[in-house]
Amino acid sequence: MIYLKLFWEFFNTGLFAVGGGMATLPFLYDIADRTAWFSRQQLADMIAVSESTPGPIGINMATYSGYLTAGIPGSIIATLGLITPSIIVILLIAAFLNAFHDNKFVNGAFYGLRPASCAMITAAGFVVAHVTFINDNFRALSSWDRIEWPALGLAVFLIVFTNFVKPTKKLHPVFWIFLAAIVGIVFKF
Repeated sequence: MIYLKLFWEFFNTGLFAVGGGMATLPFLYDIADRTAWFSRQQLADMIAVSESTPGPIGINMATYSGYLTAGIPGSIIATLGLITPSIIVILLIAAFLNAFHDNKFVNGAFYGLRPASCAMITAAGFVVAHVTFINDNFRALSSWDRIEWPALGLAVFLIVFTNFVKPTKKLHPVFWIFLAAIVGIVFKF
């Protein structure tokens, strides 16, 4: 039964998450709240792992979520659930694209989806920023104590370093990965 529910939840996510992998985040937060398969904190970890692994972030997150919920079969089912709507929609669009290629209503519908997907990605960004920078575990603390200062410091450092510091020579990408890891460790402790 868990596999069917996993497939259904990720099928719905894949059906309505228009705009790429980051657009799946609001749906994943909703799944976390309704099913308790994973927590919001685990979802933040999933984002980090999915961003750092090769492949589309939405599929990586579905695979990771399914694995947390039901192991390897769950990861396969969740991934299939996420990609099935896209496959169906692509097949339908390919079948009818020639007939409606110059239709102004179809073009208007696709044009209207752009701001909707942008809004979903922006909303997901705000949720990720809140989870990253605000500690909701201690509601009794003052608002200054609830801020995750190491995370905020790391974000400011990375923004300044990547936008305003220009290296004199081109450095290997592995150097940047190790530098980011060291800075993350320093700011964490």
